[in-house]
Amino acid sequence: MGLWSIVGLGLGYMTPTVVFDTFGLVAEKTNNVVPAAYAVALVVLVFTAISYGKMVRVIPSAGSAYTYARESIHPGVGFVVGWTALIDYMLLPMVNALILRSYMEALFPDVPGWIWVVVFTAGVTGVIYLTMRGTSNVNMILLVFSILVMTVFVVMVVVQLVGGAGAGTAVSLAPFAHSEVQFGAVLAGATVVCFSFIGFDAVSMYSEEAKTPKIMPRAILLTLVAGGVIFLVAAYVTQLRFPDSTAFPQEAIEDSTLPEIGVQVGGPVLQAVLTAAGFAATLASWLASHASVSRMLMVMGRNNVLPRRIFGFINPKTHTPTFSIVIVGVVSLLAIAFTLEQIAAYINYGALVAFTFVNISVIAWFAVRKGLRKTPGDIARYIVMPAIGMVLTGLLWVNLDMHALIGGLIWTGIGVVYLIVLTRGFRRPIASFDENEPVTGFNKTVPGPRSEI
Repeated sequence: MGLWSIVGLGLGYMTPTVVFDTFGLVAEKTNNVVPAAYAVALVVLVFTAISYGKMVRVIPSAGSAYTYARESIHPGVGFVVGWTALIDYMLLPMVNALILRSYMEALFPDVPGWIWVVVFTAGVTGVIYLTMRGTSNVNMILLVFSILVMTVFVVMVVVQLVGGAGAGTAVSLAPFAHSEVQFGAVLAGATVVCFSFIGFDAVSMYSEEAKTPKIMPRAILLTLVAGGVIFLVAAYVTQLRFPDSTAFPQEAIEDSTLPEIGVQVGGPVLQAVLTAAGFAATLASWLASHASVSRMLMVMGRNNVLPRRIFGFINPKTHTPTFSIVIVGVVSLLAIAFTLEQIAAYINYGALVAFTFVNISVIAWFAVRKGLRKTPGDIARYIVMPAIGMVLTGLLWVNLDMHALIGGLIWTGIGVVYLIVLTRGFRRPIASFDENEPVTGFNKTVPGPRSEI
């Protein structure tokens, strides 16, 4: 695949329409400067994207933070990072189920929301059960459709702004700053929208399919920047059209404001079209995330990190991990009882752990292991840049929801205890659970560096 094919896959995983889903929530948190929150998150994550690019050059066989931490720091650290990141993996299908539930509730208010969760979860679980093979072409089609609809939406809103709707102007700094904005609130919003960017790092898994591995650092950075531009433009015009979050009912803010934005901008027709775009993008993301975490659980089962008879079982007819797929589906059913804000906070905990350790891995691999710390250039590239990424990521850590932080730390603690049990007090080797490991006969991988510890 070429550069832009890989960037397209990354954007599809990121789900561009999610900017509308979380708009009301972020507007409420930031005092109506949603674009400012996206700008801060983008700046923070650019440094982490650069660190991903550095690591994918030296470890092209996998694109996950836990693999980088395992190879550059210590296998035990890699295990704990991977275990913590499972929160991210396990809850992404669930958040997609919640978003689709909110869409259908807006279109069919008389139908109980739990019915949609059950129906869609059963459908997605069934599709993944039958086949886990690539969906890149489908994802690209859905991505193009979503971006075209978002472009039409932006044009419609600009026309309305020029005509006096909302803020009454298409050019204003108010969406980024005004007299009642506090930087702490913007950081809190940036912590929430960090969830929107999750997936920019996922393109590193395509390093073996790339025409040359040298394009991967650019692909990761371009995916992040392209996604950031889409989010910024959409958030900017939407913020001008809806200068105050009180334009949305509270139930829409808690779950998804996309249907409400559509109906207020263009009536039932635009609501249906915008919801269709969001539906397509979210469904594609759900299929990809459900298959991905099922695959990871399967690898963990085959390596005896989890019970092999359950998680390592592969159906001889479909060549898919039956129990892992069903378990992820059961977790997705919890979307019946949670709000988008709650789930996003827990996902961000896992993502921020991964991002932090990618930056640490750069320092550990290049500056410590390879000794690249003797020239000003090396110090800037392999110590200063990732350190800035760590500090900026720390700003998001400070604003993480307290319940998510406590719950995440408990999950991480369970992982540490489980690691001690698995290794019998660190007397046995630590099993790997690289999601790129071939496990079904259909996957291929490129050998990476062995752990030097």
